Amino acid sequence: MSSGVRPLVIKTTSGLERPEATNQAFTVAAAAVAAGADVSLWLTGESAWFALPGRAADLDLPHATPLADLLEVILDGGAVTVCTQCAARRDITEDDVIPGIRVAGAAVFVEETLAPQAQALVY
Repeated sequence: MSSGVRPLVIKTTSGLERPEATNQAFTVAAAAVAAGADVSLWLTGESAWFALPGRAADLDLPHATPLADLLEVILDGGAVTVCTQCAARRDITEDDVIPGIRVAGAAVFVEETLAPQAQALVY
């Protein structure tokens, strides 16, 4: 995160059980990347599954950009992180996730959210 624009940290806890909330988090993250913001998207709780190849395609929401397309935009211009504990509870390892997605814990999340001028959103 280094474009000089105010950092935006987005945390989503939702998965397939709350498709609108999930899609909103990814849509805002992708829109922010497109606007040139420094974006960090955190996948926690049930959203951790979207770090696995092909899983974003499982979310089908009418009148919404496909989650896989949004994830691609975010990965191209921002950072995507899976919560360490959330991954472990789901037996997801660093070897399992899409290339470019990292696994990190609360200390990294806190560091990002406390960065000067950072804005955090939770979905």
